[in-house]
Amino acid sequence: MRVLRARVRKADLFASLVVFLVALPLCVGVAIASGVPAELGLVTGIVGGLVAGALPGSSLQVSGPAAGLTVLVYEAVHRYGVGALGVLVFGAGLVQLGLGVLRLGRWFRAVSVAVVQGMLAGIGLVLVAGQVYALGDVTAPGGGLGKLTGLVSLPSLLDPVALSVGGATIAVLLLWPRWKRGARLVPAPLVAVGLAAAVTGVFGLEVRRVEVRGLLDAVRLPEAADVGRLTEVGVLGTVVAFALIASAESLFSAAAVDRLHDGRRTDYDRELIAQGAGNTVCGVLGALPMTAVIVRSAANVQAGAETKASRVLHGVWLLLFTVVVPGVLGVIPVAALAALLVHAGCKLVPVRGVRVLWRGHRGEVVVLVVTATAIVVGNLFEGVLVGLALAVAKTAWDASHVHVETEDRGEAGLVVRVLGHATFLRLPKLLDALEALPRDREVRLELGGLRHLDHACAAALEGWAAGRGQALRATSSFTS
Repeated sequence: MRVLRARVRKADLFASLVVFLVALPLCVGVAIASGVPAELGLVTGIVGGLVAGALPGSSLQVSGPAAGLTVLVYEAVHRYGVGALGVLVFGAGLVQLGLGVLRLGRWFRAVSVAVVQGMLAGIGLVLVAGQVYALGDVTAPGGGLGKLTGLVSLPSLLDPVALSVGGATIAVLLLWPRWKRGARLVPAPLVAVGLAAAVTGVFGLEVRRVEVRGLLDAVRLPEAADVGRLTEVGVLGTVVAFALIASAESLFSAAAVDRLHDGRRTDYDRELIAQGAGNTVCGVLGALPMTAVIVRSAANVQAGAETKASRVLHGVWLLLFTVVVPGVLGVIPVAALAALLVHAGCKLVPVRGVRVLWRGHRGEVVVLVVTATAIVVGNLFEGVLVGLALAVAKTAWDASHVHVETEDRGEAGLVVRVLGHATFLRLPKLLDALEALPRDREVRLELGGLRHLDHACAAALEGWAAGRGQALRATSSFTS
C-alpha cells in the first residue's frame, strides 16, 4: 500500500510540473491579450490550482485563464475599465455557485454542438485577428470586425524584428511536438517562449516586452463604487455572459477529459460549484475569470496524473514562481506570447469538425457559421444568443415534418390524412396541399396521424373547412 501511494505521489508530482510549464506562458499570454497586467493571469492560474483544484468535481482537469474568454474580457475591460473586472468575475462566480447548488450543471450538455463549435470558431478568429497585430508590435483596433478590416493595411505597420520573433515562435510550436521524446519532457509553449526570450536578450533585439508591475501592485480589490455598478443592465449582462460561457467551456472540457482516462467521471454540479468558488476568489483579487482548460487538462492526463493533487501542486508552482522570480516575465517578448495565442486561436477553429458535419448535417454547419460570423461582427454574448436561437429554430423546423396523404374512394369522395407534426412552421405547406383539393368532391379529413397540432394550424384547418361551407366536427377525424 505504501509503495502504491508513493507511486501515486510521484506520478502526480511529475504531472504537476508538466502542467505548470504548460500553464505559465499561457497564463501570461491570455492576460496580455485581455488587456490586463500579466500577473493577473498568474493569479487566476494559482486560484485555479489551489481553490478549484482542491474541490470535488472533475479530478483531473485543470483550471486557469482561458483563451476562450479573452475576447469577452478584453471588451469588458475596454468598456468598464480594469477596476470593474473583479466585480464582473465575482458576480459570475456567484452565478456559477447558484447554478451548481440548483443542480443545473447537467443541462449545459444540452447545448447544440454546432453552437459550441461556432462559439469557439468565432473566438478563435477574433483572437487570431487581434494577435496578428501583436506579432508585429502594433496596437490592434477595437472590435472583431475592425480587427479583420484592419488587416488590409497591417503589412506596412509591422515591425520586421518583432514579426520575425513571432514567426519563429510559431515555427517552434509546430515543430517541437514532432520530437516525441523532447515534447514529453518539456512542453512546446515553454520551449518556444523560452527560446524567444533568450534570443531577444542575447542579441539585444528592440522588441516590446512584458511589463512587470509586481503581484501586489497588479492585484486590486473591488471598491464600493465598483460593486455599485452591478445595478447597471450592461454590467449584469456581462456577468451573465461570463458565467454561462465559462461554465459551458468548463463542462465541455470535463466531458472531453473524461474520454481521456478511465478514472472517476465528472460530477457536473460539483464541478460547477468548484468553478464558481474559484471565480469568486478571482473576483475578490481582481483577476481574470477562470475556466477549465482542455490544453492543460490533457497535458495533466497524458503526464500520468492519478489524483487531483497534481492540479493543486501546479497552483503551488505558479505561486512560487510569481513570488520568487517575477522579474523573469520582463524578458518575454510580447510577439512570442502573441504567437502562442495565434497558435491556440487556430486550434479553436474546428476545420475537421466542419468537414464531418458537412457530410451528414449541413444545417448544423449553417448554425456554426452564423454563430461564428455573429461573434466576429458583433460580440461574443450576442453571437452565442444568435446561435442558440438559430439552433432552436432549426430543431423546431426539423421536428415539424407534416405529410398529407390523399386517397380517392370514388363516389365516396376523398380521404385526406395529415401525418406528423402540424406547427405554424409547416402551415404554408399544409394549406397548399388542402387548397389544391378539388372543390366538387366530398373530402374527409383525418387527423388521427398527427402527433402534434398547434393553435395556428388548428385555426387554419377550421378556416379551410368553413371556406368549403362545413365545420370540423372532431379532433381525430374531420369531414368537410
